[in-house]
Amino acid sequence: MGRLFVKICGITRQEQAEAIAALGVSALGVVAVPNTPRYLPLSAARWLRSLPGHVEKVGVFLNQDPQVIATWVEVAGLTAVQLHGQESPETCRQLGEWLPGIRRIKALRIRCPADLQVADLYRDCVEVLLLDAYHPQRAGGTGQTLNWPELAHCSLPLPWLLAGGLNPDNVLQALSYLHPTGLDLSSGVERQPGDKDLGKVRRLLQQLESQGWEIASGQSLPPAG
Repeated sequence: MGRLFVKICGITRQEQAEAIAALGVSALGVVAVPNTPRYLPLSAARWLRSLPGHVEKVGVFLNQDPQVIATWVEVAGLTAVQLHGQESPETCRQLGEWLPGIRRIKALRIRCPADLQVADLYRDCVEVLLLDAYHPQRAGGTGQTLNWPELAHCSLPLPWLLAGGLNPDNVLQALSYLHPTGLDLSSGVERQPGDKDLGKVRRLLQQLESQGWEIASGQSLPPAG
């Protein structure tokens, strides 16, 4: 089937991060947004630096000051930043200048195919897009899925990750409609917010591999521009 980038997001515990990395995922994500269910304070995130080099280390931010993002990159050793708010193309471009060599992932919250039109605005200022389900109060980790059949014939100008309510039981159905560069899972592989279920992560990878998917390394995303 090809190679698929697999990111497990909302990690809060070092021992779980190390165990999930050992299972062979492409990336681990931590949420750097205060007052959210999976928030990991920077003071508790220094262990990210000790994760294997083949795993992409992603920090998730929401309309946050570029200096805050830069500090996270320096202290936690992030290799990518995921921008999950209303960050403008200009903000994304400036971050690229501030953080050379750090990949930028821009999340788009999708209600209908027309919402994908905004993707073109980010063509030249991020490396990767992420499609997540729209929720009026929450920016991610809601467990809600996108309407996969409705999006089946849409095209995007950049590599992209599919998020939104994915779990080991529905991931193959999602891939029967869509052809993303990778997958981003959080609530679908945990017992409660921030507490990951290694059995579910293992089953997810087994499901993908059973259909011929190869799990890509963390270095498979496009290099930072």
